[in-house]
Amino acid sequence: MAAYRSAAGFQRVLHAVKHVYLKQRCGVIICRYSTVNDPNEKTFDKILIANRGEIACRVIKTCKKMGIKTVAVHSDVDSSAVHVKMADEAVCVGPAPTNKSYLNMDAIMNAVKQTGAQAVHPGYGFLSENKEFARRLAAEGVTFIGPDTHAIQAMGDKIESKLIAKAAKVNTIPGFDGVVKDVEEAVRIAGEIGYPVMIKASAGGGGKGMRISWNDEETREGFRFSSQEAASSFGDDRLLIEKFIDNPRHIEIQVLADKHGNALWLNERECSIQRRNQKVVEEAPSTFLDPDTRRAMGEQAVSLAKAVKYSSAGTVEFLVDSKKNFFFLEMNTRLQVEHPITECITGLDLVQQMIRIAKGYKLQYKQPDIPINGWAIESRVYAEDPYKSFGLPSIGRLSQYQEPLDLANVRVDSGIEEGSDISIYYDPMISKLVTYGKTREEALKKMENALDNYVIRGVTHNIPLLREIIVHPRFVSGDISTKFLPEVYPDGFKGHMLTAGERRELLATAAALYVAAQLRSQRFLGDLRVSSVPVESRVWELCVELDKGVHMLGVSRSGNNYTVEIDGEKVAVSGEWNLASALLPITINGKHRTLQCLLRTAAGEITLQYLGTSFKLRVLSNLAASLSKHMPEKVPEDTSSILRSPMPGSVVAVSVKPGDRVAEGQEICVIEAMKMQNSMTAAKAAKVKSVHCKAGDTVGEGDLLVELE
Repeated sequence: MAAYRSAAGFQRVLHAVKHVYLKQRCGVIICRYSTVNDPNEKTFDKILIANRGEIACRVIKTCKKMGIKTVAVHSDVDSSAVHVKMADEAVCVGPAPTNKSYLNMDAIMNAVKQTGAQAVHPGYGFLSENKEFARRLAAEGVTFIGPDTHAIQAMGDKIESKLIAKAAKVNTIPGFDGVVKDVEEAVRIAGEIGYPVMIKASAGGGGKGMRISWNDEETREGFRFSSQEAASSFGDDRLLIEKFIDNPRHIEIQVLADKHGNALWLNERECSIQRRNQKVVEEAPSTFLDPDTRRAMGEQAVSLAKAVKYSSAGTVEFLVDSKKNFFFLEMNTRLQVEHPITECITGLDLVQQMIRIAKGYKLQYKQPDIPINGWAIESRVYAEDPYKSFGLPSIGRLSQYQEPLDLANVRVDSGIEEGSDISIYYDPMISKLVTYGKTREEALKKMENALDNYVIRGVTHNIPLLREIIVHPRFVSGDISTKFLPEVYPDGFKGHMLTAGERRELLATAAALYVAAQLRSQRFLGDLRVSSVPVESRVWELCVELDKGVHMLGVSRSGNNYTVEIDGEKVAVSGEWNLASALLPITINGKHRTLQCLLRTAAGEITLQYLGTSFKLRVLSNLAASLSKHMPEKVPEDTSSILRSPMPGSVVAVSVKPGDRVAEGQEICVIEAMKMQNSMTAAKAAKVKSVHCKAGDTVGEGDLLVELE
């Protein structure tokens, strides 16, 4: 039985007001979309949001502007989540696992009845593209804020949608137009199509249940993992196979259609920067499309929407080759994660449009009314370790959290706050960071600044990778494809590679910070603890260690200005030096930088986030440096004989037992994290000494799984 709770508590109401104020205090300047509500245009009195996190918060914001009361649903571990606090009412729909809460149709239907909600907005993921959920709502007289069930069914099934697209004269990818029955049939079909091929979940989306295969062995492995992920994520393990278009761009068209046969395309979004078929950085518009190609793609997207009598916001995704040939990939019958960048360049509130359409109103716009104003960039900020396969999930509590909303033309769609937990149960997204500018160059510069000013503590995050992407020459020039990350970082992401000048900047900042901290420690209530020579006349001789390199520095100070001499060159560093602040805005040789001090110890260890990447330094006096050489170094662990979990998750399967012989690269076990399955393999040929996990176990990052002899 779902637990029900109203929002009568003063503390919760106060939080909701505070949260909305923080997110909206700059109005259109931050959000770049307008929610113009006509009080005479009646929609719904109360809407239940069948989702969580940032998308639930996003829907609640528009509902508040439209004067609509909201109901949040939540699992027991989400009882204190931001979306729960923002809503007018909240209902617990089950325990943490999604199949017992956010995918629990019975519990959500009970919540609808309990609260008297007239409509349900499903957000994205979970039940947003579930035709049975839409059908059950309709049977109860509750409006589903999305397309009709026939459109969900037609476009939600990749096999059926491809046939409909062909009939609507939409360009499609060559492939097998049917369900693949088993592994051997998959191998046979892949051989007939010709490698490489894409194995995809028929009911899939979001990169789950999707594998690229270049040979028979990869097809067998891909079929197994894709079917397991599809069953876990969508309750449907059917797969299809189609030709993989090598080195394409992933460009999608936002469509908007009403129940009266009117449909629009709202320009495109460039979504080519991906890892594991999941998007990382998006932008609107695309640098690649010319007006004719944009129009052709838009018209085909609208043609497909009309072919299935689509009504609501939806997205038609295309793969585009180097010659601007485009092929239908899939249609998402819901709001997309990356919808904010379309809102930025068009000024439309897509959530408001969905609500109006669901109530039966006609579109307010014609195709010539849809503009492209400026440029918008979205970075998906995840609780992930970008140094592991471009992002394996991280969990933990946000001990410190500060969004860069004091910067102009920055929008942050988030569903977390300081103190929130990132768990293994749900998607590890922290937020969607969006910047807007009159030009792409301006939007990128704002993104660079926003990432530098984004404070996230308590979990590992992917800001180092995001910042490197947006400043990379290939990305800046628009020379991108879905292979961008593996091509730019063939050996994996290693963080920012410092130039000689940047290295001097970092060393000088660490030295100045060390001196500022030393001077502060000498004072008590504004007075010196002990008498000393005037600080302006002092010179500090320091030893700074970085990346196993040792640098001798001289530091002099005048007020808040420091002069650091490194290898015969002088670096000027100045700033307010508020050592209690998470952000460290300083000026280095006339250039403004924002760094973050992540760690500072009495032993001279300093960790600075500089240009997005965290660097560990050690600053010592010359005497301390001369003595430190006598300290023994910790011997690193031999990882060739042990297998540790690279991420938190659950053990799906264990393929070995003590005494088994394994070959190098052989699968030992499978770990599932955030609905993605990862095969753990042996680093060398050896005999299994011991197994420390079993199927069903929950493991943390670094937990010992298997030992080899």
